[in-house]
Amino acid sequence: MKYSDLMLDWLKELGYTKCFYVAGGNIMHLLDSARNRFDCRPFVHEVATVIAAEYFNEVSSEKAFALVTAGPGLTNAVTGFAGAYLESRFVLVIGGQVKSSDLAGDSLRQRGIQEIDGLAIVKPVTAGAYRIAAPVTKVELQAMLASGQAKRPGPVFLEMCLDAQGAPVEPSALEGATPPAAVASRPASNEAWKPELAEMIANARRPVLLLGGGLSRKAALAAQARLGTMNIPVMTTWNGADRIAADHPLYFGRPNTWGQRDSNILLQQADLVLALGTRLGLQQTGFNWKAFAPVGKVVQVDIDRSELEKGHPRVDLPIEADAASVLDFILDEPSPDTAEWLAFCRQVRETLAGIDTNKTGAAYLDPFAFARRLSSLAKDEDIIVPCSSGGAFTVMMQAFAQKQGQRMITNKGLASMGYGLSGALGASLAAPDRRVILVEGDGGFAQNVQEIGTAVAMQSNLKIFIFDDNGYASIRMTQRNYFGGSYMGCDTSTGLGLPKWDALFAAYGLPVLRLGHEWYEDEAVRAALDGPGPVAFLVPVDPEQTYMPKITSRVAPGGSMVSNPLHAMSPDLAEPIAAKVFRYMPSPYGASQS
Repeated sequence: MKYSDLMLDWLKELGYTKCFYVAGGNIMHLLDSARNRFDCRPFVHEVATVIAAEYFNEVSSEKAFALVTAGPGLTNAVTGFAGAYLESRFVLVIGGQVKSSDLAGDSLRQRGIQEIDGLAIVKPVTAGAYRIAAPVTKVELQAMLASGQAKRPGPVFLEMCLDAQGAPVEPSALEGATPPAAVASRPASNEAWKPELAEMIANARRPVLLLGGGLSRKAALAAQARLGTMNIPVMTTWNGADRIAADHPLYFGRPNTWGQRDSNILLQQADLVLALGTRLGLQQTGFNWKAFAPVGKVVQVDIDRSELEKGHPRVDLPIEADAASVLDFILDEPSPDTAEWLAFCRQVRETLAGIDTNKTGAAYLDPFAFARRLSSLAKDEDIIVPCSSGGAFTVMMQAFAQKQGQRMITNKGLASMGYGLSGALGASLAAPDRRVILVEGDGGFAQNVQEIGTAVAMQSNLKIFIFDDNGYASIRMTQRNYFGGSYMGCDTSTGLGLPKWDALFAAYGLPVLRLGHEWYEDEAVRAALDGPGPVAFLVPVDPEQTYMPKITSRVAPGGSMVSNPLHAMSPDLAEPIAAKVFRYMPSPYGASQS
């Protein structure tokens, strides 16, 4: 028996069922062993294999791994490593390598064909990176995999030399009787925080519960009924968007630098922010992080102590623990008197409904109205992939109203263009009986456009909506707002090459429809949306479309740029409206908040 056969048998025992790969010479033994052990799906580019495996694992209880060859196969995949690392998601990537006797060592740049030091490249963006130059035991392999699932998860990279893959082995000599390596548990709380947290909750009159992606979907679902009895407004981060339905009576949106205005305003007036499973990064707090929760106390729950000690924002009670256990504690506490606060929250939401308008040319669709309409048409069992960057992403996270049972999956930390299609394919493979809806900008979609062929080959139930706005909407907006419209490399007029979408999809044999103003009543569009198989829809978006509200920067007296606090989104609210929605915050747009 050759070692690649034995090792992949072990992976199968551990629950792996899918292998996403791009074929290559330095993984020839692994490919040969995988063909009869897993559902093997070829992709066109290596980065797509890692992204697809990450999203597959977010949806399915089964496991997928990515298989890439040495050299360019590994370098092509690095973006996928970085994305999963920043989102704390475990994904296994197995890479090829030249024979151990052909390794360059420390003195040469290269000896073997396509040789490059993969470990050195991916080590900063993995939880564990290992070179297998000779067969390792089952227990050793399990320990390598466990490194990516201990405490804060992350990718694991196994770089396998070609001679190790094909080495003849005796299974009994490598398997042994040692039990599988245990996955390190998440930190056990010392519970010293409980009395202080209980007192904070009891004294709060304007609390907010902010649920992040670190709170598992399972834990959030289990807490649904109890959330209603706590009478605390619930908000989510973008990564935690599917932890509660938009129609829940206590749901008050997604605060963020690019968040919903009413959510930002309410969060900033809370006297207690209970942030569970979120690292409270700068996009969450605003770049002006000193003005985060200016009239309240902040409780942050995270399994990574370094996130609690990084120094921003101000945290009054840091708790190193699993978010689910702290949520259970909160829900067991007596509910504070929040009647006045909840009434105010609903008043703010009603007052600000529809207040932000954007400029949309007559020939184009309003992207915000499109996202709201799409959310009304989406089904409870749909999987929503709102891409990961740019104008389309921002619109979806501001306007899409998620339903109970839906999954929303993105990769916000890296915020890379091009994630959407690859991630949607992974989600579709994980749930072949569910519809996957992808929304992505044309600039981002073009970066991994080659995987259209993969979608056609898979015949997945994937519905692709492309914001056709002639380039990079967010970059164009930045250049318009801060540099007087001196555009550079953001659209076809400034040298960016984009395809004729109708012709491109036709070349792949994938149906495509261009949406009109009444698209949601178009029988052909509705039939394609509700029917089987992959379909693309082109959403005509104005290249000069505005995207408001947003946090903007201003020039400080000393000449430096200062970002506005989270509640002071542009455009400014009219004074009578501001007076109505900023009841608990003096001078909401004043310098005192910067």
